[in-house]
Amino acid sequence: MQITQHADRHHENKHVDLLILGAGWTSTFLIPLLEREGIAYAATTTDGRDGTISFKFDAESRDPEPFRALPSATTVLITFPLVGEGQSARLVSLYGSTHETASRFVQLGATSIWTAPTWHDDSSPYSHTDPRAVAEDELMAKSGGAVLNLAGLYGAARQPRDWVDRVVKTKADLKGKGALHVVHGEDVARAIVALHRNFTPGKRWLLTDLHVYDWWDLAQDWAVQTLRTTETDELQDDISIAKVERQRELLAWVGELMVEEGVRALPRETSRLGRALDGRGFWRAMGIWPIQGRLR
Repeated sequence: MQITQHADRHHENKHVDLLILGAGWTSTFLIPLLEREGIAYAATTTDGRDGTISFKFDAESRDPEPFRALPSATTVLITFPLVGEGQSARLVSLYGSTHETASRFVQLGATSIWTAPTWHDDSSPYSHTDPRAVAEDELMAKSGGAVLNLAGLYGAARQPRDWVDRVVKTKADLKGKGALHVVHGEDVARAIVALHRNFTPGKRWLLTDLHVYDWWDLAQDWAVQTLRTTETDELQDDISIAKVERQRELLAWVGELMVEEGVRALPRETSRLGRALDGRGFWRAMGIWPIQGRLR
């Protein structure tokens, strides 16, 4: 099991402070923080790699046996999505039936449940029919758990500037892009530790880096940065030439759209970006603030 010495002493009694169900991308930031803070933890993966516990949640199974391999924990962090009715209730029930110590559950969710083209905070109306929102509501109702709804995750090799080619293939795609909200993996890890230490039962939180970014502004800035780097090199192959042409195309699209839509300067006013997320509530409640700053 991937644990610190502090955690190992607790695991002899099959108890840890924090159990991570699904040690994926977020855990690459969370586990180092847990080790620095001396927080006893255990983590699972589907194949038990890197010393983790092999565990896979089967939403259709009522078999408690897979849960017996898990240690008891003060806080159980669910990193994989639970959807629709029944899944949250089943996970909570099966874990509870195999462990004597009561646990607090934290679900990582997505901010996509807030859909209206206006400002939202953690108390704003959301889509109650969204499958993930349904599961989150059930988790809070059945266990008094808490939910961290995360904006777009970035950090290390996962960089938003790499998303442009995937989400903007045409000028029409760019025209439809309004606000972008993100949060860095290090700040997600800090938020999880803060919620573990200052648990808020039955509360859904909205987590961002406290910025509302304009896709047009980002696309223009990143295109300029790429051109400055690329055009200093000799363009010796079709790939590098195509890369330069792509950045020039993005710059042209942004300029044309600004003229067509009457945008005098970038970034656009937040009121023109559609849905905007206010993430102040969580950070204020926990008495900490993001440390990663804004996107570069």
